[in-house]
Order: sequence, then C-alpha cells, then structure tokens
Amino acid sequence: MLKWLWLSGVMVVFDQVTKIWVNLNLSLHESIPIMPSFSITYAHNYGAAFSFLSEAGGWQRWFFAVLAIAVSVGIIIYLKKLKPEEKLLAVSLSLILGGAIGNIIDRVIYGYVIDFLDVYYQVYHWPIFNIADSAITVGVGLMLIESFMEKEEQEES
Repeated sequence: MLKWLWLSGVMVVFDQVTKIWVNLNLSLHESIPIMPSFSITYAHNYGAAFSFLSEAGGWQRWFFAVLAIAVSVGIIIYLKKLKPEEKLLAVSLSLILGGAIGNIIDRVIYGYVIDFLDVYYQVYHWPIFNIADSAITVGVGLMLIESFMEKEEQEES
C-alpha cells in the first residue's frame, strides 16, 4: 500500500507552500480576516499540539522532531504491511504521515512550527494550527471511522 505515499507528498508540499507564503507575506502575529470566525494569523509554535511544552527551554524541538521521525518510520512500515482492501486505513496513515513530515521540516529548519489557521468565536480562539495539523486530524478521524467500520463488519459475520 505504499502507493498511497503520493498523498503524503501532496500534503507536505501543500503544507510547506502555505507556510512559506505566510512567512514571506505576514509579520509574526499579523492577522488577516478571511471571514467571520476565521483569520490567517501568523504564529510560531515551539511545542506540540496546543503549544504543549512550548516554554520548555528548547530541548523539546529535537525531542518532538525525533519522535515524529520515529512515528513516520513506523507509519511507513505499517503502510507496507497493509492489505490491498485496507484503502481507508492507507489514506488515513498517509495523511498523518504527510502532516508529521510537514511539521518535522519546520522543527528542523526553524526550531518551531509555523501556524496560521485561526478559528474563533467572538473572543474565544481555538489554538492556531496549519495544514499539517489538519492532515493529521483528518487522518486520525478517518482511522477512527475505519476502526468502527471494521468492528461492525466483524459483528455482522
């Protein structure tokens, strides 16, 4: 099922192109309203999801990079072992892999992850995220759907 790696590649390219655009066209913390409850807001994330460990002093940069590389290798090995009928799982793993690689690139090059998608309601903001984070989230969601579908099929047999 390595044939699905093209999807990972597309996600990495889309993620990096959007981050480069943001980096070149906005100043840090600058915000461009797009529609009600959504803006493009340039931010740096030195931690993990929801800025976890962002104030840890710098060691987290390499910790999260190494962790993401190890997870990426594991995903590739898992993809290689999938059966041809496990397409939804292959798609979900490929999205997660693309997102992980997109954020690894940022951590290694900049020391932080570039975030810019800002969703909010009035003064309440969801943590700012990026295309890589979106790919990971959609991939995990598809993986959950696939696991429930598999469970239902087993119960019907």
